[in-house]
Amino acid sequence: MNGKGYGMPSSHSQFMGYFAVFFTLFLLVRHTPSASIRSGYLSMLERVGLSSLACAGALAVALSRIYLNYHTPQQVVAGAAIGVAYGLAWFGIGSFLRESGWLGWALDLQPVRYFRIRDLLPREDLAEGGWQRWESIRQESKNPAKRHSKTSHVE
Repeated sequence: MNGKGYGMPSSHSQFMGYFAVFFTLFLLVRHTPSASIRSGYLSMLERVGLSSLACAGALAVALSRIYLNYHTPQQVVAGAAIGVAYGLAWFGIGSFLRESGWLGWALDLQPVRYFRIRDLLPREDLAEGGWQRWESIRQESKNPAKRHSKTSHVE
């Protein structure tokens, strides 16, 4: 072990365990492709591939902590186990709050709205939504009659 040691558990392994589990669950469980729009959504094969990469990355980080003598195997396993547990718990709690309506209720509270707190888990294709908004603004700017009728004034 180099130096005085980095402690129990390995925070690198903990974060990577959390990230790999949450990312995998998000892609395989929560990600719901729209049948009408293909542009921004991933196929199941792509989602499994990305999930596999995340898990491989987590494993690589965990093994590197041992290889570089920054942590013992026990510290790395403990960190990874805690990260996986927190990833499962956070995904489960978030899913429950969203599906039961508690999240929607909380987001409608006045202090929450005042501070503009929002659910950052979109259910739409943001690229497509942005394109449609841009296109409608562009079309409005091309129609001068509409623009003048809104801003007409009496002389």
